[in-house]
Amino acid sequence: MIRNFLLRSKKYKSEIIVFAIILILDQVTKILALRFLLPRRSVDILPFFSLTYVENTGSAFGLFQNANLFLLIVSLLVLFLMIKWRKDILSLGNLAKYGYLMIFAGALGNIYDRIFLGHVVDLLDFHVWPVFNIADSAICIGAGFIAFDILRAKKKEIKK
Repeated sequence: MIRNFLLRSKKYKSEIIVFAIILILDQVTKILALRFLLPRRSVDILPFFSLTYVENTGSAFGLFQNANLFLLIVSLLVLFLMIKWRKDILSLGNLAKYGYLMIFAGALGNIYDRIFLGHVVDLLDFHVWPVFNIADSAICIGAGFIAFDILRAKKKEIKK
C-alpha cells in the first residue's frame, strides 16, 4: 500500500509540487500579513502597489460582504463538483490539469481562512483593483487555463 502510494507520488510529482507551492505560499503570506500588516494595515511598496491588510467576509471584488457561511458552503460545493468532474476537466489538456490544481489549492486556502479566522485575509493591493491574495490569483489563473483548454478543444472539434 505504501509502495503504491510512493510510486503514484513520483508519477504526480510536478502536480503535487504545484499544489503544495500555491497552498503554502498562500498561507505563509496570510500568516505574515496577520503578524506584520494587521497592526499597520498598509505598507507602500511601489507607487502602484501596497501590502494592505483586509479581512474579507465576502467574495471577489467585495461582493456579498458578511456572507462568510454562505460563501464557505458555496466553496465546498465547488470543490465537490470539481472532484466529481475531475476526469472531464483533466481530459481537456495539460493547462486544464494545472488549472484544476490551482483552483483547488486556492479554494482550500480561502476555505481554511473562512473556517479558522471567520474571514479571508487579503493583502495584495494594486490600487486599481480590490485587494486580493495568492489563493484568489491561483483561482483566476487556473480558471483561465481551463478556459483556454476548453477553447482549444472546441477549435479542434470545429476543424473536424
